[in-house]
Amino acid sequence: MSAASHDPQRSNRTRPSSRTRSRAALFTSGAAVAALVLTACGSGGTSGGSGNTGFVTGTDGIASVEKAERAAAPELSGKTIDGEQLDVADYKGDIVVLNVWGSWCGPCRLEAKNFVKVSEDLKDQGVQFVGINTRDTSTKPAVAFEKEYGVTYPSLYDPTGKLMLRFEKGTLNPQAIPSTIVIDREGNIASRSLQPLSEETLRKMIKPILAEK
Repeated sequence: MSAASHDPQRSNRTRPSSRTRSRAALFTSGAAVAALVLTACGSGGTSGGSGNTGFVTGTDGIASVEKAERAAAPELSGKTIDGEQLDVADYKGDIVVLNVWGSWCGPCRLEAKNFVKVSEDLKDQGVQFVGINTRDTSTKPAVAFEKEYGVTYPSLYDPTGKLMLRFEKGTLNPQAIPSTIVIDREGNIASRSLQPLSEETLRKMIKPILAEK
């Protein structure tokens, strides 16, 4: 048999079946979601999407956007790690500081005491802190984390990152663990950080939003 007659057989052997192509597509889609939601603990992510995102990232890592150009925060509701029902929209009129964290995350542990201190100092000024706990396979380690660090504000339980995916691409969306987002009194996203925060930097992030009328 000539070499030419073998070519179709080799071609057939190397052409993926429809089932294989489907599996590959599913894997690629799943990997993309995992890359967004299950980012390794640290300060990954980018300062913005393509086009006119409307926000600027400073040398301190804080990305902010002018009041007139802010995007509305997505609907964020569900059960907390304590089993209570919570809807962030109920805090409209207050400034909301969202902190994405996990009990397994070293940098989250480093910044926890700073969030506790600032939340206590600002709670009488119309500033509400809310955590989004992610990648903990049960609420037990999350509850233990809050007890250890004296966290008194609520945290939504989001083990698979579904709440994080509600933020539109190109906005100040959370792209790392930890991430911190400040929502203004009108329910719009004002600023974001994709790194663990010192007490000083956290206060710096909130201060201009507090000053707004």
